[in-house]
Amino acid sequence: MAVILARNWWALFLRGLFAVLFGILAFSWPGLTLAVLVLLFGAYALVDGIFAVIAALKAPQGSKRWWVLLVEGIVGVIVGALTLFWPGLTALALLYFIAAWAIITGVLEIVAAIRLRNVIRNEWLLVLGGAVSILFGLLLVIMPVAGALAVVWMIGVYACLFGALLVALSFRLRKWGAASAKL
Repeated sequence: MAVILARNWWALFLRGLFAVLFGILAFSWPGLTLAVLVLLFGAYALVDGIFAVIAALKAPQGSKRWWVLLVEGIVGVIVGALTLFWPGLTALALLYFIAAWAIITGVLEIVAAIRLRNVIRNEWLLVLGGAVSILFGLLLVIMPVAGALAVVWMIGVYACLFGALLVALSFRLRKWGAASAKL
């Protein structure tokens, strides 16, 4: 798994960059309508899923742990596509969609981090990213009527934190990959 992520550190970096950009857009336009929020989230989840699938498919033959990244990517693509194809979803349905995606993604990232702990140091970045995802999803489930503005801000905070953690992890993986290639 570490070799897959280190080899494709750039995909993790781009995922983090897109997450941060998405978060900034959510803060910049606090008066977003639900339709625009649906489109922004759908595009983000779709792009995030595509990059995760690319990273998984670029795994070396014989890799045993590539499937976790592939499942995460497929979930992102499905949630993104469903969101884009049905933009008329109610606010509650959208919240549960986003919550489910965040919780599933968070669990899969924690699983990946546990598998990485024997290979690299500071895998806690991915654990923390997974925990942030799960917490975000649970908050949406617990407080579905928090209001559109609060939801936009929660999504913005989540995307910025998660994206920054992915960017930090991508640089660590790049450094680890370069160091292990010299051995």
